[in-house]
Amino acid sequence: MYWRGGIMNRYPVRLYANPDPAPGRWLWLVKWLLLIPHFVVLAVLWIVLVVLTLVAYVAVLITGRYPTGIYDFNVGVLRWSWRVGYYGYQALGTDRYPPFALADVPDYPAGLDADPPRPLPRWRPLVAWLLAFPHVLIVAALTGGWRVYDDGDTVVYVSGGLVAVTVLIVGVALLFTGRHPPGLYALLVGVARWVTRTIAYIVLLTGAYPPFRLDQGAREPDHIPPAPDDADHRTAALM
Repeated sequence: MYWRGGIMNRYPVRLYANPDPAPGRWLWLVKWLLLIPHFVVLAVLWIVLVVLTLVAYVAVLITGRYPTGIYDFNVGVLRWSWRVGYYGYQALGTDRYPPFALADVPDYPAGLDADPPRPLPRWRPLVAWLLAFPHVLIVAALTGGWRVYDDGDTVVYVSGGLVAVTVLIVGVALLFTGRHPPGLYALLVGVARWVTRTIAYIVLLTGAYPPFRLDQGAREPDHIPPAPDDADHRTAALM
């Protein structure tokens, strides 16, 4: 079972993971094939998430509240996506096949927790995407393609950027040693955490602005300084 904590001031959307103690040496070579059913289902789920998020934007503009049903569904899609990414080429963290479920699966090696939805400023849907733009640039740099060769006639790109190169190194290490390189594993989970926080903010699952920090490792850091929204809520409660 992956670790969960009750520490205050954590980011409201949290990733957890537990690496396999004895991962297979070769399974990562065929995981892309095994994951095709998940990719098909997730493609549909993400389309639905985009549509429902637009509905949630309108609801927040009018009422200042995120519809609970939409919130639960969107959290479920992020949770499902993280399990698939953790099994697959986002981390190669486990050989246990991910379940087809939006709900939490407590005994799966990877999971996602989210605090209950809180009231949001009604103007937030108008600027969330703009406020998140610096994070989008960083995430794109971490996960996007690199131009590695250009002679004027031929341009060669390496798809996936830092994540793809790191996963390849991890895969080769598994093939020859049967072990995850701890530092690279921690880096991959950290990148996934940053990506998830950015998406959660854009989708308005939280009003807490993501920290500019690569929190590496299987567990969330114990203490994250409170986001501005949280500080405002506590100040109001004391008045």
